[in-house]
Amino acid sequence: MDTKIFKVNSEKSLVEWIGRKVTGAHNGTIEVKEGNLTFENENLLTGKFVINTKSITIIDVEDAETNAQFASHLASDDFFNSDQYPEATFEITHTEPGDNNLYYVKGDLTIKGITHSIDTALQIVRTDNVAVLDAKIVIDRTKFNIKFRSANFFANLGDTLIYNNFDLNIHLVAETI
Repeated sequence: MDTKIFKVNSEKSLVEWIGRKVTGAHNGTIEVKEGNLTFENENLLTGKFVINTKSITIIDVEDAETNAQFASHLASDDFFNSDQYPEATFEITHTEPGDNNLYYVKGDLTIKGITHSIDTALQIVRTDNVAVLDAKIVIDRTKFNIKFRSANFFANLGDTLIYNNFDLNIHLVAETI
């Protein structure tokens, strides 16, 4: 069997996030700390990547003071509790190759020390030395004890309600080691 391990290049990889609320949405980025993808006979076998929750940025809020307050709030226990949980991870536990560079995967997502299994699709374009992974994962934040302004836990939020699901658009560039 031909097994190749690709190491995620943090400088070329990025996770973009989108969170929605009644009155609109916010978006930003999160740095990828590290990761790897293992291929066997040209097919994805396993993989893992780690994001740095302390690196969350907000793109759509231009006022510096408001942006800093928002970033501080996302780092607080209301959201990611970044001081206690500076990393979130996704570890691929099962893969099924599909057509057109798609893989259907099951993996363990850990946020705030809480792990849940999720199913998603990944697109991976690979050469001998580089693998580029793109995926969109929709996450129910309440499963990870992120309850702030969720209708599941609070009543009468009106236009301050924040929807439970948020999106992570993942772009990983990995190179052979």
